[in-house]
Amino acid sequence: AVSHAVSSLEARLGVRLLARSTRSVAPTEEGAQLLERLRPALSEIDLALETAVEARDRPAGNLRLTVPRTAAHLTLTPRLGAFAAAYPDIVLEIVIEDRFTDVVEGGFDAGVRLGESLQRDMIAVRIGSDFRGAVVGSQSYFASMPKPRHPRELADHRCIRFRFSSGILYRWEFEKDGEEIEIAAQGPLILDEDHLIAQAAVDGAGLAFVFEPYVSAPLADGRLIRVLEDWCPSFDGFFVYYPSRRQMRPALRAFVDFFKVSGTLPLVGRTIAYGTPPHPASASLG
Repeated sequence: AVSHAVSSLEARLGVRLLARSTRSVAPTEEGAQLLERLRPALSEIDLALETAVEARDRPAGNLRLTVPRTAAHLTLTPRLGAFAAAYPDIVLEIVIEDRFTDVVEGGFDAGVRLGESLQRDMIAVRIGSDFRGAVVGSQSYFASMPKPRHPRELADHRCIRFRFSSGILYRWEFEKDGEEIEIAAQGPLILDEDHLIAQAAVDGAGLAFVFEPYVSAPLADGRLIRVLEDWCPSFDGFFVYYPSRRQMRPALRAFVDFFKVSGTLPLVGRTIAYGTPPHPASASLG
């Protein structure tokens, strides 16, 4: 039936849309161009049909998100069980990607990233509270090393460094009273996972610079000591961002409504920088 429909369309247009052989079928150049031009309209048709079906009862279907690992750890994971219980007909797929992703090009319904900048043609809704970075070291480390009082004193310390998935080493970033400082930290250990960095600091390997939640427990029980706290201001947390469309899939609407911060309005007109963001403010988005 599909082959007959395509053949009928080719006859009407007078253009060959598919190149056929006994082993494969592939679009011709004309067919590929037509598909590209029709793709937005086809997407709108799919969305309208899917919305009509989902509206019969409750949100359902597949929902695919691109999420950095830190957002998954700190913002989504604690509530995934409750979301699954509230929306049993939604199949939520979370793809961990520690880099900025074009959700349209990647075939995602939405993405989660920090709210420092959001693309003009995207809608973004805040789903996480403010975050701060924390510079920490163990009791044993500070038994032989002085506590730094200024970021530049880190040059005399063993720092546990973070490498982005892009291969770039994070330069530690600080701000106080309008003064911004970047430090190319040095040390004998380089990792690409915040949990490992925090544990290495607990074990006395050196100073770590991570999100506060990763070290809240060892700070509370005294295994870690915090320094340079006045140089680590808070910043906006995570946002879910998605393409601006006339219609929004009920499954995505359910996700946004479930995770959004109460009282937060969608932010429109900011720009996502598809480059190397900061860390720990980057949530490992190298």
